[in-house]
Amino acid sequence: MMQRYAVVLAAGQGSRMKSKLYKVLHLVAGKPMVGHVIDQVEATGVNEIVTIVGFGAEKVKEYLGNRTSYAVQEEQLGTGHAVIQAETHLKDREGITLVICGDTPLLTAETLNNLFDYHQEKGAKATILTAHAQNPTGYGRIIRNDKNSVEKIVEQKDANEAEQLVQEVNTGTYCFDNRLLFETLSQVGNQNSQGEYYLPDVIEILKKQNEIVDAYKMVSEHDGLGVNDRVALSEASQLMRERINKMHMKNGVTMIDPATTYIDSGVVIGSDTVIEPNVLLKGNTTIGEDCFIGAHSELSNSTIADGVRVANSTIKDSIMGKNSNIGPYSHLRPNSKIGEAVHIGNFVEIKNASIGATTKVGHLTYIGDADLGENINIGCGTIFVNYDGKNKFRTTIGNNVFVGCNANLVAPLTIEENVYIAAGSTITKDVPTEALAIARARQENKLGYYNNLPH
Repeated sequence: MMQRYAVVLAAGQGSRMKSKLYKVLHLVAGKPMVGHVIDQVEATGVNEIVTIVGFGAEKVKEYLGNRTSYAVQEEQLGTGHAVIQAETHLKDREGITLVICGDTPLLTAETLNNLFDYHQEKGAKATILTAHAQNPTGYGRIIRNDKNSVEKIVEQKDANEAEQLVQEVNTGTYCFDNRLLFETLSQVGNQNSQGEYYLPDVIEILKKQNEIVDAYKMVSEHDGLGVNDRVALSEASQLMRERINKMHMKNGVTMIDPATTYIDSGVVIGSDTVIEPNVLLKGNTTIGEDCFIGAHSELSNSTIADGVRVANSTIKDSIMGKNSNIGPYSHLRPNSKIGEAVHIGNFVEIKNASIGATTKVGHLTYIGDADLGENINIGCGTIFVNYDGKNKFRTTIGNNVFVGCNANLVAPLTIEENVYIAAGSTITKDVPTEALAIARARQENKLGYYNNLPH
């Protein structure tokens, strides 16, 4: 197979986004647009990727790292000018070069491989990736001759009445003979209203040289969508969500209402898991089999084992063990590790804490900076007092401990195993094994007090 390369155009500022964030770093399904593009290009097995950066270059490089080589377009002088910045990387190589925009997050590796294969099969020097558009307004039209060969690309502003009716449009993605691409780019001029060097002019030059120019029409109209403003960003996000949700449902996940289920592209979900409406699954979240994720829950960068039930709760950067449950209205903050068969009830907040198997934290409780063993009961209203206004301190509790309601556990504190903490106690000293700790004022009843009050 011929060597294959890719040039990713990611230098544009994206002024129509009206944003301080570099355009290709705007998120679609939780991932920057350029990340989607690089993922799919990598999946085609190309030999090298060169990303053209300009405005915001350092942030793009920081995000993509060593997944790609880079070339800098110092001035934004058009797509042709952008591609020619890659010549120091690719100019003298034999093979096929894919040129793709960093703001086309919906293109798939399957489509790109089909484009590569079609280009090579036809012996073309340039192949345009096209799509059928119900409303082609704004797109360059693909004009074919009576033999169905590509004659030219006509931009919207230059199209006559008949050409404007053409529904086959240019997606801005191409395959080129690599050597010929860079030879031809040197012939592209900027005699246009913008004073820019346009990549589609390469097509016209190659046609005049009687080289083979072809077009591959992809199946989906939407996959080539380029994002230039917030409206297109929302469209791309919706289409990506639909794609992601269908993939999970085909893999055995039940979604009660896919239209209100928001799942980022990196999320993994096991079979026979049920997801209710208005659920958000973000980042690098993994959910096991036979789970239940209730309505209005939000999970981010978390690992959920098999058989877990989440009822209307928020989980971030945390782990839930097999057959555990949480909620409703509870919150796992970062670095919470919940063991197997643990019960986290309603209105519970846990932060930077580990909780052992079969422990129960019923309701209205805060656990921060703590390590809890197995088979512990935490009573309603218990507070782990971990902060003195300047420093955080940890609490450690052994196995088989019973903590009564409305207890305050003031860290640093160690409670050994088989201990009882009396309800309403404020515990400030370590508690040895098998002890009962009581720390509250002794009750005293003043008999006849009512009768001594003035009436």
